[in-house]
Amino acid sequence: MKFKREYGPNLLVLVILIIISCYGCKNRAQKQKKQIAIVVSSLNNPWFVFLAQSAADHAKLLGYECKVFDSQNNTSIEADNFENAISSGYSAILLNPTDADGSVANVLKAKNAGIPVFCMDREVNSTNDATSQILSDSYSGCVDLGKYFVKSTHATGTYVELLGIVADNNTWARSKGFHSVVDFYPGLKMVAQQTADFDRNKGLEVMESLLQAHPDINAVFCGNDAMAMGAYQAIVSAGKANKIKVVGFDGSGDAIEAIKDGKVLATAMQFPKIMAQTAVEYADKYFKGKRSFPKKIQIGVEMVSRENIGNYTAYGKKN
Repeated sequence: MKFKREYGPNLLVLVILIIISCYGCKNRAQKQKKQIAIVVSSLNNPWFVFLAQSAADHAKLLGYECKVFDSQNNTSIEADNFENAISSGYSAILLNPTDADGSVANVLKAKNAGIPVFCMDREVNSTNDATSQILSDSYSGCVDLGKYFVKSTHATGTYVELLGIVADNNTWARSKGFHSVVDFYPGLKMVAQQTADFDRNKGLEVMESLLQAHPDINAVFCGNDAMAMGAYQAIVSAGKANKIKVVGFDGSGDAIEAIKDGKVLATAMQFPKIMAQTAVEYADKYFKGKRSFPKKIQIGVEMVSRENIGNYTAYGKKN
C-alpha cells in the first residue's frame, strides 16, 4: 500500500511562523548587542582624543557599539555622562577620570547598577569599585626624565615646574618621580612650582608670569606635553628659546616634532593605544563571563630625547 503525503496550507503556515520566529530572534540579538561607553576627562587635549579613538576603534573591531562622552574636566559633567550611560543600557564603561576622589561616586554608581568600569590612564582613589585600572607608570617615567634633566643642565641652575590638575594622581606621581632624582643635586634650585591644569593655554599664561618673576631660569619641567608646548611658546615670545630647556611628558605629536627640531629637550612616551586596547579587551572578557581582573596594572613609560627620537612617533613607537 502506498501512502501519499498531502502538502497544503499547513506547511505554508509553518514556514511563515519559522520566518517570523527567526526575524524575532535577530531583532532580540540586535537589542542585546553589548554597548561600551567611553567617558574621557577632556576632548580638548589631543592625547585624550587619541586615547578615546583608540578605544572606540578596538571596540568596533571586536564587534561592539560604542560612544565617546566628553566630561570637559568637570566631575559634574562626568556624573551626567554616567547617568546617561547607565540609563541608556551600556554594558561597560571605559573611564578616563576627571578627579581621583570626585570620580569615585560615579564609578560606584555604575558598579551598583551592575556595570563594570575599566579606568584608563588616570585612576580613582578606591581599591574595589573599578573593575580594573590600566595606568601608565608615571613615577618611573619621571625618574628617567629627572636623570636626563640633571645631565642636560650639568646639575646647575634654576628651574620652574608646571604641575597638572592637582586632583589627578598622575600630577603628583610625575612630580615626585622627577624630584626623587633632582632634589639630590643642590646645584639645581627650583624657584617656582605652579599648576597649569595640563592645559596648553594655561601653560602659556603661567609661563609668561613665571618668566617675569624669574627671568634668569635655565629650564622648566612640565607634567605633560600640552603645558610644555604652551611654556615653549611663552619662552619664544620672551626671546629665550635658546636659553631655557623644556621637558614634558606624554609623547604627543607636537612634542615629538619639537624634540626633532631641537625645541623641546625630552618627553616621556606613554602608550595610550595599549591602555585603551587593554581596557576594551577586559570588557570583552567580562561580557564572556570573566570576573577576576587585576585591580591595577601599570604600563611602562619610555623617555624620548634627540638621541632616540628616530624610534618614536606620536603616541607610541614606530612599527
